[in-house]
Amino acid sequence: MTTRKNPLVKPFVKWAGGKRQLLPEIKKYLPSGIKRFYEPFVGGGAVFLSMQYSKVTVNDFNGQLITAYIAVKDNVDELIELLKEHEANNSSEYYYQMRSWDRDNTLSQKSDVEKAARFIFLNKTGFNGLFRVNSQNQINVPYGRYKNPSIVNEEVLRAVSHYLNINDVKILTGDYSKAISLAKKGDFVYLDPPYAPVSDDKQSFVGYTLNGFGEDEQLRLKESFDVLTNKGVRAMMSNSRVPLIEELYSAYKDTTQIVKATRSINSNAAGRGKVDEVLIMNYDYKSNK
Repeated sequence: MTTRKNPLVKPFVKWAGGKRQLLPEIKKYLPSGIKRFYEPFVGGGAVFLSMQYSKVTVNDFNGQLITAYIAVKDNVDELIELLKEHEANNSSEYYYQMRSWDRDNTLSQKSDVEKAARFIFLNKTGFNGLFRVNSQNQINVPYGRYKNPSIVNEEVLRAVSHYLNINDVKILTGDYSKAISLAKKGDFVYLDPPYAPVSDDKQSFVGYTLNGFGEDEQLRLKESFDVLTNKGVRAMMSNSRVPLIEELYSAYKDTTQIVKATRSINSNAAGRGKVDEVLIMNYDYKSNK
């Protein structure tokens, strides 16, 4: 089931690997009759916010991101006022002052809505919309020096807050496997993990968390995908079209689609520009409409 769609319900953060550009392809292969929609690597939320299902479970390992979602849902008025303060003070010096909160113990003394406002401010003003942390789990993205960053998008924040409140939307943080453990037949899971790198370059941008998302995690994700298949839960996954992924999901080759996407964040030139990605499904999308 879906509610009447509001075009203002869309991502309120910039997110590396976001799926706005791939939405037409993703929608093309979505099945009908979805009882509950799960997105356990929600990121910027382009897919679930576009589809606007009435029963949704979203999750991300990035606790700061999830704190922002919860603040949008529960404290949007206070959040907007704090963002207006950040916008009024936006400068390189102010950015680094806000960024230092996770270095001088200031962050631990702030309320969740203050943490959320800081997170959104850093997201909108930091370089390229990246979320990156160092070995101490401190944000280390430099200031972006944008002329007019959209720090307070009040219409979007209020529209997203309204959507989250009038529907059965569960917002979780933690491991993706726990988030999808209750999915059952009739539900649908969209998996958008940190992608397998397109080269052997160890610096390729593959994750948003301190521990990254390496080959072992890709193998564990494949096992989770098989569990969903065996439970009769329809699932779709986005990933890189690389030998590791093609080999892991060879059993699903008949329900895999190759799609073109533009990547702009990668330390290796081979991973930038138009690249092939895959949409892997565990159902016959032709007969699931």
